[in-house]
Amino acid sequence: MKYTISLFIILFSATVFAQDSTSTYKKRVLEASEVDFLTSFYSQDGNNAAVSGGIGSEKLTDFTPTIVVAIPLNDDDVLTIDAGVSAYTSASSSNIDPFDGNSPADPYVSSSGASASDLWAGGNFSYSHRSDDRNDIVSAKVSVSSEFDYFSFGFGGNYTKLFNEKNTELSVHANVYLDTWKLLYPIELRQSSTFNGLDKKNRNSYSIGFGFSQILSKSLQGSLSLDLVQQQGLLSTPFQRVYFSDLPDRFRENFQLADDIERLPDTRFKTAIGGRLNYFINEMFVVRTYYRYYSDDWGINSHTASIEVPIKITDKFTLYPSYRFYNQTAADYFYPYEVALSTDEFYTSDYDLSKFSANQYGFGIGYTDIFTKFRLLKFGLKSIDLKYDYYKRDSGLNYSLISAGFKFIGN
Repeated sequence: MKYTISLFIILFSATVFAQDSTSTYKKRVLEASEVDFLTSFYSQDGNNAAVSGGIGSEKLTDFTPTIVVAIPLNDDDVLTIDAGVSAYTSASSSNIDPFDGNSPADPYVSSSGASASDLWAGGNFSYSHRSDDRNDIVSAKVSVSSEFDYFSFGFGGNYTKLFNEKNTELSVHANVYLDTWKLLYPIELRQSSTFNGLDKKNRNSYSIGFGFSQILSKSLQGSLSLDLVQQQGLLSTPFQRVYFSDLPDRFRENFQLADDIERLPDTRFKTAIGGRLNYFINEMFVVRTYYRYYSDDWGINSHTASIEVPIKITDKFTLYPSYRFYNQTAADYFYPYEVALSTDEFYTSDYDLSKFSANQYGFGIGYTDIFTKFRLLKFGLKSIDLKYDYYKRDSGLNYSLISAGFKFIGN
């Protein structure tokens, strides 16, 4: 799914203080400023576009450059700024108004009008503090993002406790996102006197999560997580069409005019339970496994399982082959093209809410130089990561993702 809640647990195991005969030495949380340059190129295709009621082209490309800057404020506190943009072109969203292009409207052809491309921009600002013994970590964050049809503001916090000589970790985090949508409807419905629009423009999301991780042995680490999310407000997408089986088809050029828009309940409760198990085989091989079960009150249940096997081929180079499997049941309100009835209360033809299974294959390579020999201004290059992922659903959607990351450390 485009909007989906992801779960990440950090395992801490480093010794962070030492004592001599006269004074206590406290190691800084972050010795020097760090800068990460991240970028990705995403390309997808499919024939079940939600904008055109479950049929039509899903071609989309997206380029996303991001910069992350971590700044040590003192021995204990770190400020992190994460900012990026996403520039995309989409055949699907271009057909919000399929009649504004230079060729006959068609759900399988991208319109060349104003809605064919857009820019997303967002930023996160976080502050973290560690206690003197490094066993307590408190952090807070604020985020903002904006796109052509919505604006989002979020805030949250996290508390982590380490004990048992830092072999055990407990954490809790909470986040709130307050989103405001622009009610942008399919062009033909904006011109209809019988169309009833939506009465909500806001979507509020509240989440709380719990984590537990344990170093089980010198070779084995494990973690468990629980996340709960409550959403309220506008949970449907105003410009996604629905076609009913009990109404006659209406066309303009080669494009079928909407019978209505997607309509979904204004509340949704989500639960996700996950676990990780990482095993150190030897200095060359590590096995990282992950499993998550997800359920919500719209009728979706899903299973995610993944494995990654980093292979350290030299002191500086590591390979990262990976595989991920995902499947889910359909939402109670999902209907394929021209299956829903006009008498139904809720309906959608968004295949993100359909029943499907998916496989994702990935391969990456990482370069690490602990001595940061290559310099850029006052920063030394610590690592480079490159990765390629290929994803395919049994419903026909597929995508390729190329991503790269460059980490620099200041003097």
